[in-house]
Amino acid sequence: MSEFDIAIPGARCRVWPDGPLWGGTIAGAIGKLHFDDAASGEAVLRLACERLFSGGRKAVLAPMDGDTWHSYRAVTESDGSPGFALEPVSGPHDVAALRAAGFEGVSEYVSARAPVPLVASDSPKVPGVQVQGWDGQGAEALLDRLFELAGGAFADKLFFKPIERDDFLALYRPLLAMIDPRLVLFAFDGSGEMAGFLFGLPDVAQGSAPDTAILKTYASRKPGVGHLLAHSFHERARELGYAHVVHALMHVDNVSRERSARHAGSVFRRYGLFGRRAE
Repeated sequence: MSEFDIAIPGARCRVWPDGPLWGGTIAGAIGKLHFDDAASGEAVLRLACERLFSGGRKAVLAPMDGDTWHSYRAVTESDGSPGFALEPVSGPHDVAALRAAGFEGVSEYVSARAPVPLVASDSPKVPGVQVQGWDGQGAEALLDRLFELAGGAFADKLFFKPIERDDFLALYRPLLAMIDPRLVLFAFDGSGEMAGFLFGLPDVAQGSAPDTAILKTYASRKPGVGHLLAHSFHERARELGYAHVVHALMHVDNVSRERSARHAGSVFRRYGLFGRRAE
């Protein structure tokens, strides 16, 4: 089924009937939330759920723009600091409207800020694996490699939904202009095969001279490679003169939370994904 919009006075949203799996069943997804107040938001969310339930869906996730490749999650707690590049943006009434419409939190995430080390430290050792930065060449080939690795590395994650190559490229091509290749790292094993990657970028939301680098995401195919990539990223940030690193959008139960703590990461924002099942 195709996506569609629902609008009433003071609120609108977009509905994707074929969202990701949740608990073994395909869930609908509701995103692109725009609410003038919690009451109108609740009303449009209930309408969206009614449409989905009447169409055969038994579960709904929100806010989610169709899948986890696109924007999802609502801010549930914040220290008030400015948003960073590629961070989900929530309206002031989103969470209240979701809860009033019968949604409950189903997954939690955090972003943390860590100081960049002032001096170099020893790198963790992963036998046979070497880390190197992207040389800035062959952008299309780079995206193809990321698509191949990400599809496999994230396949067992909660709410994962496969994405077509062209859709993946359409998502990531616009990001190339804001990337510093030195913050995109690859791990290779002894045979030259990619063992992991890390996608980072300057916090361009701070302007032309940001003091913060964003560790957006990383994935690995071998134990220890994620730790190695994260350490290498912090070292690279130090070499490039950054003062802070944002560990972006980590699931609260993910090993990346532990790695963030190793780097003295301090949580400054919390997010939630909400769900509702048919009664």
